[in-house]
Amino acid sequence: MSAWASISHWLIAGPALFILFGLPSPWPVFGLSVIAIYGAKAFFKIMGLYQESVFVLICYAGILGLALCSYLDRLDIYNVMPLIVLGICCFVPLIRNNYKRMIQYISLTLLGFIFLGWSFMHLGLLLRYPTGLYQIMYLIILTEFCDNTNLAIGRYFKSWRLFPLIDPKRTLGSTLVSVSLTLALAFVMRQLLPDQSDLYWYTTGLIASFGGLWGDLVMSVVRRDAGVRIVGSFILGRGDFLHRMDRLIFVAPLYYYVMRAIS
Repeated sequence: MSAWASISHWLIAGPALFILFGLPSPWPVFGLSVIAIYGAKAFFKIMGLYQESVFVLICYAGILGLALCSYLDRLDIYNVMPLIVLGICCFVPLIRNNYKRMIQYISLTLLGFIFLGWSFMHLGLLLRYPTGLYQIMYLIILTEFCDNTNLAIGRYFKSWRLFPLIDPKRTLGSTLVSVSLTLALAFVMRQLLPDQSDLYWYTTGLIASFGGLWGDLVMSVVRRDAGVRIVGSFILGRGDFLHRMDRLIFVAPLYYYVMRAIS
């Protein structure tokens, strides 16, 4: 039931995203930036930084800058954006003439920007490719399938918990089975990739499986440390808006650069 609750919202979100990505440029990149901003908003609420509007707006502006870089295909400026955001944040305590908690605010702003902005917006860079839309949907389906399969069969593998304090539901057995099933699905859906060779679908399946798990665990660390599990809701199912994004924060950049390397 928990797995179905998580999957069911994609009955609405999936077609909506497919339509969004199919619109003429620059609407798909703009839509991704809106999603990234909503994710950053949830992150700042979790960390208690949302009331610091200056830092929040700097992060939002940085995400829009990433969208512009994606649209113009300026990877050089794209990869410098974290440094630009950091530099702008460092001016805030000087302008305010205040030092209290500024290091914490700057650090959290940069962390949120890198995770929900720079990392996630690599999907916008993928849209530059002729089959970018299908590759993005391919990644989303694989990451969701792997996570929900792991959740659904976790009750049958209760020993060898991987991270009992961070996510007690993840066990070695359920993770290995979910990764195996995800690789099988990657093989079945390999026609969505620009190259149907074994290297492509196998690499993509591994990135979606382990990269998605990595992102989910990192966000679990953030939530548990902050003492906040859910902020708002997302259409249907369990979790909030950030739960739908966290598995892509490492998958998107890993996939982008690995695929560029093996192409």
